[in-house]
Amino acid sequence: MDVNGAVAEGFEPVRQAFAANFTDRGERGAAVAVYRDGHKVVDLWAGTRDVDAADDAAPWEQGTAQIVRSATKGVAAAVLLLLHQRGELDLDAPVGSYWPEYKAAGKEHTRVWHLLAHRAGVPVLDRPLTAAEAVDPERGAAAVAAQAPVWEPGTDHGYHAQTYSWLTGELVRRVTGRSIGAWIAQEIAGPVGADLWVGLPAGEAHRAGRVGPVEAPAAQPGGLRIRPKRSLAEAYGDPASLTRRAFGAISPGPDENDPAYRAAVLPASNGIATADGLARFYASLIGEVDGGVRLFTPETAARARAEVSAGPDRVLVASTRFGLGYMLHGGAAPLLGPGSFGHPGRGGALGFADPDSGIAFGYVTNGFRSGVTADPRAQALVRAVRASLA
Repeated sequence: MDVNGAVAEGFEPVRQAFAANFTDRGERGAAVAVYRDGHKVVDLWAGTRDVDAADDAAPWEQGTAQIVRSATKGVAAAVLLLLHQRGELDLDAPVGSYWPEYKAAGKEHTRVWHLLAHRAGVPVLDRPLTAAEAVDPERGAAAVAAQAPVWEPGTDHGYHAQTYSWLTGELVRRVTGRSIGAWIAQEIAGPVGADLWVGLPAGEAHRAGRVGPVEAPAAQPGGLRIRPKRSLAEAYGDPASLTRRAFGAISPGPDENDPAYRAAVLPASNGIATADGLARFYASLIGEVDGGVRLFTPETAARARAEVSAGPDRVLVASTRFGLGYMLHGGAAPLLGPGSFGHPGRGGALGFADPDSGIAFGYVTNGFRSGVTADPRAQALVRAVRASLA
């Protein structure tokens, strides 16, 4: 496998781990980028652009982008935090003060920060939306506004896998008059120079490869075979569980390669980014990027990564840790270190920042595995970054 790109001196372990993802971990096409103190130190790509392509088909190029699923949530969270930073949104205010219809069905005391911290109690919809309904922001917003919570908002936490799209998207529209996708393009991606989109423009569609499922390679003799815990496997197998219902809030699942789906604005799940775009975004949350833009003030960054939800997650059936919109370093989502904050995408992608080391990380792939967090390919790269800093 030919690995393209470059690494700064000292970051050679990342190149080695990236190459091993192809030879040992079944990678088809992927890229990884790392910034340190706002300067790029890793920029690697390899494989084919499309997951279902022959080995001699169109190669992954430096500007190839892929859908990053729930890694989009970290970008969406930044919108609400930046609106708060600018004095346009009060994180402690009731959601209903901005969005009156949301007060229905016992949700009148839901606070804005509850949405960010997965404490709103609406991870499911009693009637799932079809893919066509889900991409209509008015339909999705009306569905979550009418939904009764499955726990008292603010009292517990559970991953809002799909409903996070309409919760954050409608709140931003009510506050700014713009779609969250437009806000990201104009206030985040543009100023930072990050190749990421929530709502892929037609003019950029040629850059996005086809994604799909890939099987993990068979365990080597004497190797470790990882099996899901029984409770987690049972939750995914039970159609009535919060787990299945949360991930099935759009049913049947959308075709992630459909141009109409990619052009829609679903900030929980359909962001499209390059690895550099994802890493550059996170670099801008903790410092100036290449001597330029910084998005978060130190105070906002501290609030983003302050733990507000921890312990058994009612949807993911594991102990998770969340700040305001970001997963925090822990067993369910290992990042670089205790101060790291970011977000994985189900089955592969990962972006995060680590203020303590000045590291910002982005990994994107066209091949999705079955896991929600802690993908082995991403974790191999994170370990290599850690080794490079030792």
